[in-house]
Amino acid sequence: MSTETATPLSSKRPAPRASLKKRQHGQVRTALWLILPTMALLAVVIGYPIVSAVVMSFQKDAGLDPATGMFVQGGFAGFQNYTHWLFQQCTSASGTVACPPGSLGAQFWNAVGVTFLFTVVTVVLETVFGFWMAIIMNRAFKGRGIVRAAILVPWAIPTAVTAKLWYFIFATTGIANAILHVNVLWVSGEWSSRWAIIIADTWKTTPFMALLILAGLQLIPDEVNEAAKMDGASTVQRFWRVTIPLVKPALMVAVLFRVLDALRIYDLPAILTSGGGGSGNATTTLSILVVDQIRQGPNSASALSTITFLIIFLVAFIFVRFLGANVVRTQESQQKGTL
Repeated sequence: MSTETATPLSSKRPAPRASLKKRQHGQVRTALWLILPTMALLAVVIGYPIVSAVVMSFQKDAGLDPATGMFVQGGFAGFQNYTHWLFQQCTSASGTVACPPGSLGAQFWNAVGVTFLFTVVTVVLETVFGFWMAIIMNRAFKGRGIVRAAILVPWAIPTAVTAKLWYFIFATTGIANAILHVNVLWVSGEWSSRWAIIIADTWKTTPFMALLILAGLQLIPDEVNEAAKMDGASTVQRFWRVTIPLVKPALMVAVLFRVLDALRIYDLPAILTSGGGGSGNATTTLSILVVDQIRQGPNSASALSTITFLIIFLVAFIFVRFLGANVVRTQESQQKGTL
């Protein structure tokens, strides 16, 4: 006669809720201790400079008082530094008139226009050429590794070296004029200097776009394209209806990175054209204007840098918000289509 050992009821019961919560609380506390050094480092490296710049932006720059002609220390300025950049109005004997080209407000809005011009044109060109390069690098052919390495060379060159390289190319007696059989002042004219920066920036950063897009292309299964080909889809149809939707998340990440980078462009126009060209500020971007303003007044420059930060943050927020919604819809529609 076999006997069965009764299992205690306590062994079948789940773990008490109190002990489970205690264990979860311990995990959260451990995670907080692990990320605390990183958060402290970010607060010192990023948080303190941002807070310091915002505080300085509400202070007056020390200088001569226009009424008395005597040197005065700075004090609380309120939003005066911001209004000088955004809403400056110039007055004359006849009343309020438009500010001259050299005024702070005119410099700021000119720099905003130049910055967004460079951003839009370069990102569009880099996306088109980068996609083309990524498709080439994604194909299987002999010597593909050498081609990939050669395409990435411009991106590996430091920006300062790239600027000097293209400075010699766009010189009056440089290679560009010799090949085109023209005599264009590339770094002195208004629009020629802008196109010189656009060409140089596109040449340097297109490999970066191609690398990120290539990562997205390699995630597309070969069976998807083969199935579309068996269904009778042409090359153009497969590109727009298969490749583009599947590579869209990686493409949007690449475009976002380049937009944020282009909005902060400084070294290439500063070295290639010294921020000049044409009337003297044809290639002056927001970052160049901030650096130039630091030499005249740090508090006013802090206000300008804060405005620049808010512009870039707003563009990034709108960009991520808009594209993030599209990514969710695309993934949901693809999942519904496979069910």
